[in-house]
Amino acid sequence: MYSSLQLILTLVGIVFNAATFTSGKHTGIYSDSVGDDKPHPTSTQISLHKIHSNVSLDPIITSDSASFMIPFSRAGNLIVIKAKVDTTEGSFILDTGAPYLILNMTYFRDYEATGESEDGQGGITGQAMATAPTNVAKLSFGPVKYYKLHADRINLGHIENSKGIKILGLLGLQLFKEFEMIIDYQKSVLFLHWIKRNEKSIPYHHPMLKDTSMYTTTPITIREDKLLTFGYLGGKKLTFVIDTGAESNVMDSRLPNKIFEHINITRRVILTGIGNKKLEALSGDMTNMKIGNRDMASLPVLVTNLEKLCFATNQCIDGMLGFDFLSLQKIGFNFVSRKMYVWK
Repeated sequence: MYSSLQLILTLVGIVFNAATFTSGKHTGIYSDSVGDDKPHPTSTQISLHKIHSNVSLDPIITSDSASFMIPFSRAGNLIVIKAKVDTTEGSFILDTGAPYLILNMTYFRDYEATGESEDGQGGITGQAMATAPTNVAKLSFGPVKYYKLHADRINLGHIENSKGIKILGLLGLQLFKEFEMIIDYQKSVLFLHWIKRNEKSIPYHHPMLKDTSMYTTTPITIREDKLLTFGYLGGKKLTFVIDTGAESNVMDSRLPNKIFEHINITRRVILTGIGNKKLEALSGDMTNMKIGNRDMASLPVLVTNLEKLCFATNQCIDGMLGFDFLSLQKIGFNFVSRKMYVWK
């Protein structure tokens, strides 16, 4: 539970494709409850200009089975996985809000640039941060290996400082698009299954999914490397980004007033980005939301303006679903059949 003087919001994800989005990757941001003298570390987004969404990523699985488990630890409410890029091994954040592999410039600054470094567009606070594309020869985590893949580099020092842990980078959505993934926050384990080509016509299901009475199934979609689902609140259909790199749920303050009849605001907070750019947000609880056919009694939520996170077609997301939603029970995603499984 959040105290009255502390709100930790780590929007590590949502790295929007700058070719089609005004959006971002991650800049350090702080959230302060009004009257609090000390900023509390968080993060938000900056955009990437050199995104290669059409890159084909074919994993190589070195275990005897296409199904395996990967243990994880937590830095706050972020999932931390051990991974290795070439000869450098350490902690990476599982971040479905990022499009692909993102490296911490601090540890990969000597890699050859594959394009010009550019300033990204602002994220929630509109603040920009430089990005520098590169290529890596090999990425591995658990029995999964990728070869010759594109990555972007940014400074992730704000996350390291706020969490007190060395972070080499972010493992983004493209790396898991051929997998089924089940996240068990209670046991700190990822269950992964690589869905082979011959399994795509006959959808694979993990043994934990055998008893269909234990979970609900909700459609998901992937649009321009964004993992999306839909919910209903106040009679309106809402579009949400599912972000394992977000420590809080977020709603757009520009939504109709009828939506906010279901949100009980408890306090005001101030988000401060790099360069001390500030943005006001409201914190509260959201009730009576429906995700798929699942009724959510109450969820913590942050309310702020998300106009910086719109699609090129001017369609905007209505909110983000982060740790407060994802960790309620086990949760799973089949990125091939485009389904989300939420345990009851």
